[in-house]
Amino acid sequence: MRNDMLLALTETLPEQRAEGAVLVGHGAVDELNRYAVTPGWTVHVPGHPDEVRHAVTAAVAHGEHAYIHVSARSNASPHDTAGGFRLVRPGLDGVVLAVGAALDPVLRATTGLDLAVLYATTIRPFDEIGLRTAVLAADHADVVLVEPCLPGTSAGRVAETLVHVPHRLLALGDADGLDEKVIAQAVREFMR
Repeated sequence: MRNDMLLALTETLPEQRAEGAVLVGHGAVDELNRYAVTPGWTVHVPGHPDEVRHAVTAAVAHGEHAYIHVSARSNASPHDTAGGFRLVRPGLDGVVLAVGAALDPVLRATTGLDLAVLYATTIRPFDEIGLRTAVLAADHADVVLVEPCLPGTSAGRVAETLVHVPHRLLALGDADGLDEKVIAQAVREFMR
């Protein structure tokens, strides 16, 4: 694990909490998937040390039952995702939803493509409005989901969100490599 991600976590966790629960996992994709389907849990997948600090502080302040998945990788800079998915790059040929530390490789892999790139650090609750808005604004309802966990962790949520929108979905995860070259090839083949 990168020292900056671990340091951000240890600096932010309080010694005592009045209510709620904050659980942290690193590389525990089975745990992430378990909490992603467990009702009542907020699931954070921060992609930068500042986002780790924000997720922990917000979860404690709100008394949430939160699972925070800390990755060994991190993005170069933090992004404000308060209130849902954030549009990082506009585009019309489809939508890429990058989760956590997958953002930087996604941005490099999709350079030159007319794809909207959304960024998420919280995947539960799932920002249905943010995704639906981006998909309906695009000319094509093609969605690429890139998560630093098992492929398809949020695919069901994407399908539920777009149940009335004919769409295509490509779900990529850690098992697919998630490096820039792998993402670029998969996206280009999918968008043909």
